[in-house]
Amino acid sequence: MGKFYKNSIIPEKLRRDFDVYERINQLGINLGKFEENVSNITKAGLPIASVVFHESGLVYLSGQGGGKNQMNDDPERVKEGQVAAQKIADNMLTRLHWALKCGNEGGDLNDVLYTVKALGMVVSTDVDFDSGPAVMNGFSLRWQSIFGGLGEFFKNGKDDGGYSGIHARSAIGGFTGRFSIEPEIIVAIPPELSIAIIKNRGWLFPVDPRIQSQLKK
Repeated sequence: MGKFYKNSIIPEKLRRDFDVYERINQLGINLGKFEENVSNITKAGLPIASVVFHESGLVYLSGQGGGKNQMNDDPERVKEGQVAAQKIADNMLTRLHWALKCGNEGGDLNDVLYTVKALGMVVSTDVDFDSGPAVMNGFSLRWQSIFGGLGEFFKNGKDDGGYSGIHARSAIGGFTGRFSIEPEIIVAIPPELSIAIIKNRGWLFPVDPRIQSQLKK
């Protein structure tokens, strides 16, 4: 487990007992390389951060859109949306990995304490659309497969590794756009890790350009 996680307030009986990266490997998720994922905040050309660290330990991940089609209640279209949502979960996992790791403060995904809140904005102009939560399940269950919950490692009514992937959630349909869904998520890490990150390289990811040169692969 992560060194910050080991010293956290999570009660012993509620702690994860597995390496998050082992589950990532089992699910075939590729986290990519440093140079592919770590840059500075000016490179994207957008006035937003993809991750913001708060000294309390809360970590906010901006939303990401995915999928090709608007959603409706047809089961095949819902499945298509779930696949898109799962891919976004993989992308956010990759983003969070590099946001935690790129400054060499000693943290990584094993230091995520628990998941706080997810929001899924599901694109559909069908006024009778009722499958927003079902589409968002593609995201939630993938996230829980990694950190613990009702995902792929939930067997015989339980996940032996715990439930730190389960989160509060809203899944809302009715948005317009040429995609299927845009989820966002908030997780909690130990305040000590968040403070170490902020002191070393600031609260933004991608990082402040004045800091980028000090980061090492």
